[in-house]
Amino acid sequence: MKKKTLLIVSGGVQATHGIKRAKDFGCHVVVSDLNPNAPGFALADDRLIASTYDPAETLAAAERYHRTVRPIDGVITIGCDAPLTVATVAERLRLPGIPVEAARLAQDKLAMKRRFAEAGVPVPWFTALADAHQLAAIIKRRGHDLVVKPVDSRGSRGVQRLKGGMDLEAVWKRAAAQSPTRRVMVEEYLRGPQISTESILIDGEGFTPGFSDRNYEYLERYAPYFIENGGDLPSHLDHRTQDAVRRTAEAAGRALGITTGNIKGDIVVVDGKPYVIELAARASGGYFCTREIPLNTGVDFIGAVIKIALGEHLDPNELIPKRLTPIVQRYAFPEPGRVTRVAGLEDARRVPGIEELIVTVAPGDEISTPTHSGCTAAMVLATGNNIAAARSAAAAALAALRIETARA
Repeated sequence: MKKKTLLIVSGGVQATHGIKRAKDFGCHVVVSDLNPNAPGFALADDRLIASTYDPAETLAAAERYHRTVRPIDGVITIGCDAPLTVATVAERLRLPGIPVEAARLAQDKLAMKRRFAEAGVPVPWFTALADAHQLAAIIKRRGHDLVVKPVDSRGSRGVQRLKGGMDLEAVWKRAAAQSPTRRVMVEEYLRGPQISTESILIDGEGFTPGFSDRNYEYLERYAPYFIENGGDLPSHLDHRTQDAVRRTAEAAGRALGITTGNIKGDIVVVDGKPYVIELAARASGGYFCTREIPLNTGVDFIGAVIKIALGEHLDPNELIPKRLTPIVQRYAFPEPGRVTRVAGLEDARRVPGIEELIVTVAPGDEISTPTHSGCTAAMVLATGNNIAAARSAAAAALAALRIETARA
């Protein structure tokens, strides 16, 4: 029987585990990326050079391949905020996928929040922000517990938490600079535990095997930016609250118009009530869907995503957690400067409980003060008999890893 052909949009390092999983399924894997040196290309059967974030460019390349090389049977993206690209290709080639309109909403945070509010999905207070003068007026009415963000950026770029004494013009400009359409919004900053969820909807029914407590220990250190330092699984929240979070995330996906597909939720819990910060209509980055969920629950999440994309039957029982193994993810944030030396990698990997250690910098690379979620140098996944043991293993591995920098 001929192998099914799966197009994976983006060949970034965070997609590599998913590419390997697709190969395990026996798929003929085509990877598209604008970067000719994308890590995923080394694992692919074929490559397409096309901008991940340009639906028309990727579609043109996919159509040529589909017509002249071999038919494409499914399309997904992993760790890349490109649902509109995926949906556009799926629609034109008549493949399984979410509606194009749902993908558009997912890439426009303002339109997304408006849809959620209309559907009764709880969200923080929000509004469009025209300029710094409007922001100053809003602060007078509501105080400084606010977040300013680009409407259509990704990876937390340009997202800032306000405090007294900030240059509001600079805040607005930083957010606008990260928006391709120069649009900015402001929303209420809600204090409470933040959760990452990963769900699959099948004919409207939701399943959420991915549930992680997000770690923001550097919230003040790198203010006003939101720098996440990994997360802990399973969650410390009680089962009732977890169920409420799952229901809210799944309802948000349906509100976007998704009946069958996968969604990634960013949720904050205030006094036991979940609020949706954002929802991504694609498989998550940060190794959450490819490594953390399988290690924590035994659920082959990315395998399930691949099955849906190929139009294959997915038994909902495959999405039910089989275990709740403690898993901790942490990142390395070296001192800013040019990387002069990376050492201790093997010592770090030998720490008991280390499941994965990935270094993403090399000598000669420049490291800047973190301003968004991509400003990391290494990632570690650790396990243990409990969360405390897993945290200790992750800390020990990062302590053994030495990423030395020097300022110019």
